[in-house]
Amino acid sequence: MNEEPPSTEAESQKTSIQEKLEKKLKEIYQRFSYKPKNKSEIAETIRDSSDSGVLEKATLSMMEGALKVSTSRVRDIMVHRPQITFVDSDESAEEYIPRIIKSGHSRFPVLSKESDEVIGILMAKDLLGLLDQAGEQKNSDLNSLLRPVVLIPESKKLDTLLEEFKSSRNHMAVVVDEYGGVTGLVTIEDVLEEIVGEIEDEYDEEQIEFIKPISENEFLVSALTPIEQFNEELGSDLQHNNFDTIGGVVMHNFSRLPKLNDSTTISDFKFVVTSTGNKRIKRLKVIKKI
Repeated sequence: MNEEPPSTEAESQKTSIQEKLEKKLKEIYQRFSYKPKNKSEIAETIRDSSDSGVLEKATLSMMEGALKVSTSRVRDIMVHRPQITFVDSDESAEEYIPRIIKSGHSRFPVLSKESDEVIGILMAKDLLGLLDQAGEQKNSDLNSLLRPVVLIPESKKLDTLLEEFKSSRNHMAVVVDEYGGVTGLVTIEDVLEEIVGEIEDEYDEEQIEFIKPISENEFLVSALTPIEQFNEELGSDLQHNNFDTIGGVVMHNFSRLPKLNDSTTISDFKFVVTSTGNKRIKRLKVIKKI
């Protein structure tokens, strides 16, 4: 039996192999125990996971949307005041019910003309009580139908708002500026769309109002408005060889994804971006030059 001690060279080789193995294990451990230091690094990590096949594209999109919600604020997604369907506190049911039916929405801020403040929320389903068995409208005090209104600042973060919506079971909040003036509204659906993308039902296409006049020379325009319709209603002659919608024309003119309130001029029209989402323009304010 050979009882000679191992050579110094063999021992050295063994030590070297062990050190290399320990180094490699340490690298593997560090990779799996990596902790991103900020949200940008988190986004980069989940994109790498998608590229390697660990995450599906749809999952990646939702995770990126969730990160966006954690940094965005109400002002980034709210529906601006000119686009809101209000009910005036001194209106009769005969006046506001046709407007409510036309809008297709389910909740409506009720505005006091005296103070210009939102005094409550009117639910469309609560109006069923105004109809008798023959389908005739009954007189009713509007104030008795109102539900409490939730007021929030433009600067509120979307993730905080989503938690408040969940805990309070509210679906809508009215947005106010620093002076308490109404500037817009936001719904739980608006916040969720930032995470999962556009939420549409079978009636959305029928209910869409492409062009809504604000004044003689100002209009709120959906980015999905066909160019032919835009030209016809606003008396323009915008070219549309490569685009089907006005949003495509405006996006091409920017040559980038614009931000809220960015503006550009095309022909005799100034286009101001009032709403964006899913890497596209959603709504525009159009000002026609005189």
